[in-house]
Amino acid sequence: MLYALLYPLHTTYSGFNVFRYITFRTLIAWLLSLTVSLILGPWLIARLQSLQVGQVIRPEGPAGHFSKAGTPTMGGALILFSLTLATLLLADLTNPYVWLALGTTLGFGCIGFVDDYRKLRRRSSAGLIGRYKLLCQFIVATVAALALWNMPGFTSTITVPFFKDLQPNLGIFYIPFAVLVMVGASNAVNLTDGLDGLAIGPVMITALTYGFFAYVSGNIKFAEYLQVPYVAGSAEMSVFCGALVAAGMGFLWFNAYPAQMFMGDVGSLALGAALGVVALISKQELVLVVAGGVFVVEAVSVISQVTSYKLTRKRIFRMAPIHHHFELKGWPEPQIIVRFWIISVICAVAALSTLKLR
Repeated sequence: MLYALLYPLHTTYSGFNVFRYITFRTLIAWLLSLTVSLILGPWLIARLQSLQVGQVIRPEGPAGHFSKAGTPTMGGALILFSLTLATLLLADLTNPYVWLALGTTLGFGCIGFVDDYRKLRRRSSAGLIGRYKLLCQFIVATVAALALWNMPGFTSTITVPFFKDLQPNLGIFYIPFAVLVMVGASNAVNLTDGLDGLAIGPVMITALTYGFFAYVSGNIKFAEYLQVPYVAGSAEMSVFCGALVAAGMGFLWFNAYPAQMFMGDVGSLALGAALGVVALISKQELVLVVAGGVFVVEAVSVISQVTSYKLTRKRIFRMAPIHHHFELKGWPEPQIIVRFWIISVICAVAALSTLKLR
């Protein structure tokens, strides 16, 4: 919006020419999103407390978590508002990828909101029935995948990390592949959101990584030099990712241990979907497994635990997701969080290395 209003003025006032640069608009989006988050955070916490929107702890969870009962939840709404506002103001709204990313993120956010609302209404950790929640996710993801499929110039090839000449074309099967990427990323982030600040740290790190990927893929010179697929217009996702990182930082100010509020499913489902759709747009789909390594490990730990128990009646971990396993081993919560952040940074560096190690 500001881009559309201010950039045309560059013909009269040369200073407004800076709005043509994605890097400048990403920086301003970052500052705006962070400022909005920090300003609205205390108001939102007070509002949630007055409405008695408090976290419901699942009975089978670690005993130490019962002291967190009643902490304001659904704080992910703060992230989504800051992200949406900054993106609408600073991104090029004629770019269809901007609307696709926002639409997908907010669509998954609505599912998470309904899930959180039902938990609060019932005063139970059980929200939407699992199969219904998953069905809604698949519907939103399918709409997004079809929209992406019909984008002008978009191809159904995928990039395989470390192999520059291996770019298989999935054809029509790219649509279910894209759906799985978005739904898988959404649920993986949701499973990671179990400790104060645990999920938002890796989300910010992964979003920063994909902001760089999007900028590279959207710049024909950089894409040609690094031998990655060029996607015209995808660089605008850098503004979206910059706003996402900053919104996450603002939220983390209040979510850091001991948390003043939790993001809830309205945040975790939406943020995972956001990472998934940006990975698809930038044509770095499979690298998400590397960049989001923490999310992958969390999801795999749950799948492994459930499978093992159903087949053998034995558990692999003391509790899944795996961060609870370390809790029960006696690791202090802040230690688990920071170590998972460190691992996320390592994963991000490994993901970025795929641009040159081929």
